[in-house]
Formats: sequence, C-alpha cells, structure tokens
Amino acid sequence: MAVNRIIEKQEEATQVEGDTQVEEHSIVSQDQKFERSPVSSFLGSIWAIVWKDLAAELRSRELVSAMLVFALLVIIIFNFALELDAKTRATVTSGVLWVTFAFAGTLGLSRSMAMEKDRGCLDGLLLAPVDRSAIYFGKSIGNLVFMLIVEIIVLPVYSILYNTNLFQPGLVGVILLGSIGYVAVGTLLSSMAVETRTRDVLLPILLFPVVIPVLIASVKASTGFLQGLEMSEISPWINLLIVYDVVFTAVAFMVFDYIVEE
Repeated sequence: MAVNRIIEKQEEATQVEGDTQVEEHSIVSQDQKFERSPVSSFLGSIWAIVWKDLAAELRSRELVSAMLVFALLVIIIFNFALELDAKTRATVTSGVLWVTFAFAGTLGLSRSMAMEKDRGCLDGLLLAPVDRSAIYFGKSIGNLVFMLIVEIIVLPVYSILYNTNLFQPGLVGVILLGSIGYVAVGTLLSSMAVETRTRDVLLPILLFPVVIPVLIASVKASTGFLQGLEMSEISPWINLLIVYDVVFTAVAFMVFDYIVEE
C-alpha cells in the first residue's frame, strides 16, 4: 500500500511538471508570435502617423480645403489672364500646373507642421519610443496624400477650363515623381522652419531654391508629354526627377533626427 501511494504521488508530480512545461512552452510560443520584427515595427509606426494625420484632417478639413481653394483660385486667374489660342496654351500648361502645385504644396507643408506644433503633437511624436525617421516618413506620406488629393481635383478642372487633355499616363507619372521630390524636401525643411517665429515666411525662402531642379525637370517633362515629343527627349528630365527623389529622400532620412533635436 505504501509503495502504491508513493508511486501514485510520483505520477502526479510528473503530470504536474509536464503540464507546467506545456504551459511555459505555450506562453513562450505566444510571445514569439506577437513579437514584432524591427521592420514591421517601423512600418507600423509610419502607418500610425499617417493614419493620425488623415483622421485629423477628416475631422477638421482645414488643410486640404485651404490648399484646394488656393489652387483653384490660381487656375481661374490664369484662365482669365491668358487669353491664348489652343497651341500657345499647350506650351504654358505645364508651367501653370506646376506653379499651382508648388504654391499649394508650400501652403500645405507649412500648415501641416504648424498644426502639429501648435497642438503639441510634435513634442509628443518626438517623445514617443519610435525611430525619428519613422516620423519623417509618416509626415511625408501624409503630406503627399494631401497634395495628390489636390492634384486629382485640379487636373479635371484645368482640363475643362483650358480644353486640354491632361489624363496621359506619362504626365501623371511626372506629376507623381515631382510631388514626391517636392514633399520629401518640403517636409524636412518645414520641420526645421516650424521652430522659428517667422516659419510661414522662412519655409518658402528655404524651399524654393532647393526644389528648383524638381520644378524645372517637371515642367520640361510635362511639356514634352503634352506636345507629343519623343521619349528620348523626355527621358533625361525623368531621370533627373528619379535621382533627385532618391538622393533627397536618403539625405532627409539621415539628417531628420539631428534637425528635430536642434
């Protein structure tokens, strides 16, 4: 009897130990399952910042509405100021478009960072336990989305007013590449200018000299597609846009942390 009791106690202890090991193994496997890799954590931080900007804009409708009103106003003024024939209008279309996009984009960049600073959100983002470059990419993507929304609305309005077909794949690609370069540099410089008292004046002074290559290449490439030029004549400007986007995005990625620290 005593021997049987000892054997039963040993079996119970073995079973309890086995259950404990199974529970520990399941807990470890769950922790490993929910542990996020650095890449997924970085992308998640970017998406969180983009979603925050989009949700805030959906509630206030302050940024896109201001950019859109300004862009439409410029388009209408040029429409009445330039009483030109169809051929001449085709030559000035790209210039009018990029003047509109540049000024509307500058307004959006300035207001985007200013709202973050005034509401105290910028300090909260800098104190968050995320990579500072994720903040830059999140803000850049948000600004790019706002700029593309304005461009999507401006293009059909311009097409109607000027009787010009702007819905060409090449032209749309040039607008996308130019917008990426403009936003990549503008987000970096707006985060620098937002800390100053004259931020609304300082941002255009800093931004326009740096984005001159983007504007010139975008205007030239857009004119080439609108006039039906050969791709060999347009490709150097497209290559310039691609190189500019890659280089300045990489530069902003490397120096954004030091800029917001200062």
